[in-house]
Amino acid sequence: MSDLMSWSEQYALENAEMDGTHQEFIALVNRVHATANTAEFKQGFAELIEHTKAHFALEDELMRNSNFPGLQEHQWEHNRVLGELNQFQMRVNKGFVAFGRAYIQDKLPEWFEVHANTMDRALAVHLQKSGAN
Repeated sequence: MSDLMSWSEQYALENAEMDGTHQEFIALVNRVHATANTAEFKQGFAELIEHTKAHFALEDELMRNSNFPGLQEHQWEHNRVLGELNQFQMRVNKGFVAFGRAYIQDKLPEWFEVHANTMDRALAVHLQKSGAN
């Protein structure tokens, strides 16, 4: 099975922490997507959620520490995605793995592309301008 997502320079934000976290996210999404075994998928999906929580916590901290003006909207988006992931995890844990697979395949790549190139890019530019990078 080919990778669902791939790192591209279009995602590069010139912020080592954010870029590294995004590369890890893409690799984890690809690993979970490629998992055929149900038990391994459940474990991978849980790891994806934990990684995403840490990913968002890092960005939230960067936003708070730099007085990012788009903090509320960006945090709202993080909370929305975590809510979706948690809803799908409940289904996956009940054995409805197809729902989790569909979410990863059909929603996460498009969401990540838009989020990284809009909200995260705005944060990275703010961090560079404020000297907090």
